[in-house]
Amino acid sequence: MSNVVAIIGRPNVGKSTLFNRLVGGRVAIVDSVAGVTRDRHYGKTEWNGKEFSIIDTGGYIKGSDDTFEAEIRRQVEIAIQEATVLVFVVDVVDGVTEYDKEVAKIIRRSKKPVLLTVNKVDNNERGAYAAEFYSLGLGDIYSISSISGSGTGELLDELVKRLPFDTALEEMADLPKIAILGRPNVGKSSLTNALLGTERNIVTDIAGTTRDTIHTHYKAFGHDFWLIDTAGIRRKSRVHEDLEFYSVMRALRALEDCDVVVLMIDATQGFESQDQAIFSLAEKNKKGIVIVVNKWDLVEKENNSTKKYEEQIREKIAPFRDVPIVFTSATEKQRILKAVEVAIQVYHNRSNRIATSKLNDFFLPLIENHGPPAIKGKHVKIKYVTQLKIRVPTIVFFCNLPQYINEDYKRYLENKLRENFDFSGVPLTMAFRKKS
Repeated sequence: MSNVVAIIGRPNVGKSTLFNRLVGGRVAIVDSVAGVTRDRHYGKTEWNGKEFSIIDTGGYIKGSDDTFEAEIRRQVEIAIQEATVLVFVVDVVDGVTEYDKEVAKIIRRSKKPVLLTVNKVDNNERGAYAAEFYSLGLGDIYSISSISGSGTGELLDELVKRLPFDTALEEMADLPKIAILGRPNVGKSSLTNALLGTERNIVTDIAGTTRDTIHTHYKAFGHDFWLIDTAGIRRKSRVHEDLEFYSVMRALRALEDCDVVVLMIDATQGFESQDQAIFSLAEKNKKGIVIVVNKWDLVEKENNSTKKYEEQIREKIAPFRDVPIVFTSATEKQRILKAVEVAIQVYHNRSNRIATSKLNDFFLPLIENHGPPAIKGKHVKIKYVTQLKIRVPTIVFFCNLPQYINEDYKRYLENKLRENFDFSGVPLTMAFRKKS
């Protein structure tokens, strides 16, 4: 199931330093995502066998006339609503402040699991001062120094204990998990309802991991998978001004649960910044991706309309252009099963395993004819290629000087691989290691 941990607190207490400490050695995605408000970072990490995402929020400020600070405050409130566990960071040097008391009130009302984390505890004297934070009424305190890392191991030990485990979904964990994501009003609910409106007798609902995210077991027309419905991305009191951040929070949770993202866009509006934000999250989380252009029936057609529209999208998602694009009308039920078929194909593409002999037979002659460019007089010699036996398709090239392989050559090899093997919709990892 998805687990999202939000780091909250007022400005300058060390939240970002703690974020970097937690994701540093095991980082899978750390990014300032396009389309998301300033100072928002998402990370993914693992501790004691449990993976979870981390959100580094801006500092909570109340009573300020500054528009930016008001925006940060709204985002913190959204994070409190949506996170699985909260890490509330305070500063031992400043002691308990009015801002800390205000955040503590919000947390208590939310009834979310919280770890009260006292930062900057760099010596025994400061450790004694940390006790005053018990007055916030949030239970045990965890004294740390985010700069040195002191105490962060104990904090993580407690954190993973608070992360829930979804036994209902685990029972059918081997089935593909497909999430429909997108901006509000692009037709996610219409697509979900159109799919579930057929053969309802073989569709069963299981409550999902957030208020509005539902996992539905879909078994019809020869398909058997989990459909993760995120149609609940909607306006709510106190957060409607910051709907964009709210949507990305929901997308992040659904991304954690799924194998393939069906990114739905509105054909009448085009591929916008919020669509790019969700696409980037899916790509960097190494999820399969299908782009569904909905409401295609409302677009006035010309010669090659589909081809031109498709090319506009590919330009915006470059350099990862090898993504299937399906044009649908959910309300008219046009090509909705095609969207499902393509998503299932992307799921299988994500599981593609190419034999080592086949990879070497393909790549070594190619590299011999078009090798890596020499850099600083250094010539790279690639001797051996293999695919790692891990979930995310990863091709490893063993060579003498991996540090001299530039991004352009990596992209060249990836494009050649995609031309000859079907990895459509699947982000690839092209790794280079020194041959011992």
